[in-house]
Amino acid sequence: MKGWRRKSRTDVHQVTDAKPSLTADIHKREISYLIKMGIRTICLILAVVLPLPWPYRLVFIAAAVFLPYIAVIGANERGKEAPPPTFQSPEANQTEIPLHRREIGS
Repeated sequence: MKGWRRKSRTDVHQVTDAKPSLTADIHKREISYLIKMGIRTICLILAVVLPLPWPYRLVFIAAAVFLPYIAVIGANERGKEAPPPTFQSPEANQTEIPLHRREIGS
């Protein structure tokens, strides 16, 4: 009875083209924003506390000034859209997973 054993599959296919949930996307952007603002806070504290020459302090101050802008732009950026599908020939089997959505097995 050789037929009863399942063959090991090496192809891995993505099941869905669904985007991440809105909650997951917002959570990811909130974490990114908090990390950038934490770095800004550290730069501001280092600019005031460390006894450094002025050129080095200016670097910390510049980071503290420009990081909020970068953090807000990143937080307002929504999740990336999926790339457009590649062209398939008209005779392609429509029940197959599209070629642009296949993944390499590990």
